[in-house]
Amino acid sequence: MPEVGEVAATRVALLELRDDRRLIQEGYDLLDEKRVLLATETLRELREHLAAQQEIDAGWTAARTALAAAIEVHGFDDLTVEPPCPLDGALLRVDTRSFLGIPLGEVHLEDVVCRPADRPVRETPELRRCAEIFRRLVLALVRQAARAANLRRLVAEYRRTERRARALENVLLPEIDQSLHFIEEQLDAVDQEEAVRVRNAAPRR
Repeated sequence: MPEVGEVAATRVALLELRDDRRLIQEGYDLLDEKRVLLATETLRELREHLAAQQEIDAGWTAARTALAAAIEVHGFDDLTVEPPCPLDGALLRVDTRSFLGIPLGEVHLEDVVCRPADRPVRETPELRRCAEIFRRLVLALVRQAARAANLRRLVAEYRRTERRARALENVLLPEIDQSLHFIEEQLDAVDQEEAVRVRNAAPRR
């Protein structure tokens, strides 16, 4: 973008600069609309994330309670040698959708029945409840991780869009408006000078 003093004060330059301003204004309007859409989608994802986080927090509370009950029955050392419920056979399902060209994913870890790799040393209701609650918590955490990744992508794109929109709004458009004002002032001065010359030349004729 040329400095104001470097702009040629001609009608051709004025028309070209007006065309440039119109195109940049259109670009800004598109970026502004994209910014609003991104903010709306980010808030929607954030509400889902916060609601899910409340359930996860409640799940952690239930998991700690179940773990304490299992420790009380089995003892900590004996509980640590009980066989885990492996998730090796669980399928990770990823559904991807595109929002304004941004890939967003919904991830689900297939819900599988807890089947310990080996027979429990001492099977009790407390042991089964502890394993089941932690298994459900893992499933919820996988889905929550995908939501967090979506939020990071949306926020990053919003920041990029915001920077571009602000550059047009606060830098390019004001510079063009200043150049347009300069050219219009110069052309008005030329027109006035021409009018004075014509008026002064009329009596001599």
